[in-house]
Parts: sequence; C-alpha cells; structure tokens
Amino acid sequence: MKQGIVGISFTVLLPVSLLAQQAANPYPTMAPIEQYRMDRAAEIALAKTAAPASISGDAEILVMGPAGYETAQAGKNGFVCVVQRAWANDFSNQVEFWNPKVRAPLCFNAAAAHSVLPDYLARTKLALSGSTKAKMEAASVHVKPESGAMCYMLSKEGYLGDNVNGPWHPHLMFFYPRTPDAAWGANADHSPVVEYDAPQAPFTTFLVPVGHWSDGSADSAS
Repeated sequence: MKQGIVGISFTVLLPVSLLAQQAANPYPTMAPIEQYRMDRAAEIALAKTAAPASISGDAEILVMGPAGYETAQAGKNGFVCVVQRAWANDFSNQVEFWNPKVRAPLCFNAAAAHSVLPDYLARTKLALSGSTKAKMEAASVHVKPESGAMCYMLSKEGYLGDNVNGPWHPHLMFFYPRTPDAAWGANADHSPVVEYDAPQAPFTTFLVPVGHWSDGSADSAS
C-alpha cells in the first residue's frame, strides 16, 4: 500500500506519524472560504461515492451551506453521507488542517451519524464563522462512539491530502472508545487492520482496507 496518508480525526485515514515531513506548512491559516466550497450538485454526487449506491442511494446527503452543513437529500436507511473538509483533521496535524483542496467523502451508519459526526458538523460551523483552530479545539466535545459505529470510505474521487494527492485505498472505519492496538491485532506485521489513535483523538478508529471502490472497480494500487 502507498504510504503518507493524511490523518483525519473523523475521516481518520492513517496515523499522523505516517505523514510526510514538510519543511514548511503551506496552509498555516484558513484560506478564503470560497476555496472550501463546491458546486451543490457536484458535492451531492461526490458524497454519494463514499459508499456503494445500494447504501448511498437511500442515505441522507449533507452539503456545506453558508453557515454549516444542510440536508440535500432526505435519508431512508439511517446512513449519512458527507464530504468532509480539512478541518476534520486531528488538531495536532499542522500540515493539512486548513488545506483547501481536501475533499473526503464518507458515509456514516446510524450509530456513527448520531455520535461521531456531530462534532465535525459543529467544527464546520465554527470554521465558516471565521474561528481559529485554537477556538475550535477549545469548543470540541469529547466524542463517545455508540456501539457499532462505523463508516464507509470507498470513493476513488476524493482528495485526502497533498501527500496522497487524491484518494488512499477503499476502506471501512470502525469507531471505538480508546482501545489498544492489540485488541484488534492492528498495526501488526501483515495485519490488514490499521489503528488510528492520535494523542488528541477522543476515540480510536480501526481501518480495514478492502479490495474495491464504491463503483465496484478494483483497487489497482493494492
């Protein structure tokens, strides 16, 4: 697998320790807000690529409006799909937190939508109001994932950070209260399970790469 994946606290792609080192931070502060916005129809379409159409087709679809996320499509199956921006990153990520190019499609199941997603939605309201990262961190709540909380991240159309320069691998994410690697055999030699648990992350995320993107095509980079 290719390395150097951005570590996002809700997208949570890989540990911050695996981020490529850069001599200078190209995104020290928030860019003009328009750089984070998308055409509404394009954002809906991108959000739906987070999971197979059999799931995202009946999911609630959120898009980023002027002051926060808004419902663009009502859901029927309890899933919620959204395109996250760079401020979903862990606060300790100095490189990507304000990267205006990040577009990370995720589709949360009901348990994750109830317990994991709300803090990101609150962050977005603060970001769009012009808050600093320090103020966002101070306002962040302690997230306790509900039992069974997970999400799909199967889009091959997202942009997850400059050091990945596009998507990573299609994968599933499972959210738990702080849990040791050994409980899942994560990060062990030849284990397919990756564990993300940055010092400031309020919960642990286990990532399990899979072989196909949401459109059914194979992950040729595996």
